[in-house]
Amino acid sequence: MYDFAAMGAWIEFAVRWLHVITGIAWIGSSFYFIALDLGLHRDRNLASGADGEEWQVHGGGFYHIQKYLVAPEHMPDGLIWHKWQSYWTWISGFILLVMVYYLGAEFYLIDPAIADLQVWQAIGISLASLALGWVAYNALCRVFVDANQTTLMVALFGVLVAMSYFYTSVFSGRAAMLHLGAFTATIMSANVFRIIIPNQKIVVADLMAGRKPDAKYGKIAKQRSTHNNYLTLPVIFLMLSNHYPLAFATEFTWLIASLVFLMGVTIRHYFNSLHARTGNPHWTWAVTVLIFILIMWLSTAPMFRVKEPETAQGSALKFAQADGFSDVQDIVLGRCSMCHAAEPVWEGLHWAPKAVRLETEYQIARQAREIYLQAGMSHAMPPANLSYMEEEERALIVAWYRAATAE
Repeated sequence: MYDFAAMGAWIEFAVRWLHVITGIAWIGSSFYFIALDLGLHRDRNLASGADGEEWQVHGGGFYHIQKYLVAPEHMPDGLIWHKWQSYWTWISGFILLVMVYYLGAEFYLIDPAIADLQVWQAIGISLASLALGWVAYNALCRVFVDANQTTLMVALFGVLVAMSYFYTSVFSGRAAMLHLGAFTATIMSANVFRIIIPNQKIVVADLMAGRKPDAKYGKIAKQRSTHNNYLTLPVIFLMLSNHYPLAFATEFTWLIASLVFLMGVTIRHYFNSLHARTGNPHWTWAVTVLIFILIMWLSTAPMFRVKEPETAQGSALKFAQADGFSDVQDIVLGRCSMCHAAEPVWEGLHWAPKAVRLETEYQIARQAREIYLQAGMSHAMPPANLSYMEEEERALIVAWYRAATAE
């Protein structure tokens, strides 16, 4: 009989792989075209009537690139549309959202300590928030269409901060960070699907009909493309955050998520300024580092207080002999080992998550750091606190780990 659990795991892996591949393609083309647009030489009177040009060398060949501010005089043959990277990144990401967070809602989406939701309620909030995010963003763009674009970006940042707080008020920390990334990515992909590509199609239709296209369509498309450029790096951070409990399962998760968007702005400002030849603002890196240090402080990162053991074997022995280990062992066996076992007894689990087993003294001592980070310093484990780990028990884990790593 075929193992359908294993098949499901491989399907999830395949979708995740597709998501990464298409994401790389989309982000790569987005970064390239923004850099290309900013770096064009626009001080040349080109016979073709183009707005600017640039010469590039890559792969042993030279490329002569020209950009038309509105459109060329005639419709070119073999026009390439950059859209499918965006579409498939969103589609594969949404499939992952369904597979991991909707089908595994009680593990990853719902935390009764935050909001005791039914599965259908949590999924409904998720879907509605993604749709309303695009509506709110698009409305802001229409309101501030003629305003200073910095004003629009500040307004958008306000929406993102509000959504950070909202998501951490209804979902588990892990799901909150992931949803903020999905919220932002939905805006980005909808920009391509609803604004950029339709505007380009209007221009193409005008060219084919012999009409002169209106420059406003290109201007609006460029505005949305620029927004995508500044939102990309935060989305990557938010998608990766589910691997780091200090990012998603602490008291200030919503504030950490908000600060991540500021780091995205400072990093992109540096590269965009460099590509546009308007300066080399090294100060942006200093600001980025300071924001990241602030994020680490907010997450109460233990690296500033705890000395890591030298070797894995020495570590296991050290932790097993440390004061409080017997209490921690009882906590782990009672709260964690029903899943983290050679034969998990939790319904629906066929193997230990991430192959981590916590049944023997050695196994528990060897995973001391992860137990400390995920169940002591943060509330990442147990997922949604399904086994009802008490705050006193988390405190015992923290005390044991710090005692073992003290000077």
